[in-house]
Amino acid sequence: MIEAVALTYGMLLSFVLSGASHNRKLARPNPPMLNYVGYVLFGATVTAALLLAGYGVWGMATGAVLAV
Repeated sequence: MIEAVALTYGMLLSFVLSGASHNRKLARPNPPMLNYVGYVLFGATVTAALLLAGYGVWGMATGAVLAV
């Protein structure tokens, strides 16, 4: 299951970044949907990073062996 999520996330991120860089080269604004998907992916990335960092810190503080 995680493989499908990682593949979907990677494809969406690749599409958003290539579209944004192409629009910047042509000096035109990004479509609103591209901005929306980019912000959602950014939010998901930051949320996952903070949750995993908090989980790691919690495990170090309690001395528990953690598995993700």
